[in-house]
Amino acid sequence: MMGKIEIDGLEEAEDYDYRRELYCEMREKLRSLLADEDDWLAGMANMAALLYDQLPDINWAGFYLRREDGDLVLGPFQGRTACVRIPPGEGVCGTALEREKIQLVADVHEFPGHIACDPRSRSELVLPLKTEDNVIGVLDLDSPNPARFSEDDARQLERLVEIFLEEVEIDNLKFYGQ
Repeated sequence: MMGKIEIDGLEEAEDYDYRRELYCEMREKLRSLLADEDDWLAGMANMAALLYDQLPDINWAGFYLRREDGDLVLGPFQGRTACVRIPPGEGVCGTALEREKIQLVADVHEFPGHIACDPRSRSELVLPLKTEDNVIGVLDLDSPNPARFSEDDARQLERLVEIFLEEVEIDNLKFYGQ
């Protein structure tokens, strides 16, 4: 999958080795969580909980799913209450959906059209969920720290998304697509 990443105001993280080890453990845990359950909703709920629990300096982790009208609608997540509906092209999530590219934003307050669901969030990483040529939603991660996410975080999380999409039964999610 390894898609393009659009980066806004990023400097490389200094704790590279620690993060690599953390993501390796998270891949194993995710595979274990998904091994005996292929339902996409249960998988998303557990993946959001895993990310929220394991990643340091995160204040929101979850999914937005694409509805038939094209909007993203809130799915399973961990964190404070969230925006329920996001149109394509609006905010970081809507931009990831529209451009079909990972969005890595060091300071969301400088991102044009940012939607402030939680004013404490300072940086954001959004990954499109692609099946063949259809983006069915996005994985959204927020942090209260500026420049919390690195390009390596984006690549490692992309690998977790790939595992999720390989392991769950995504066919019954088609009603969310176009």
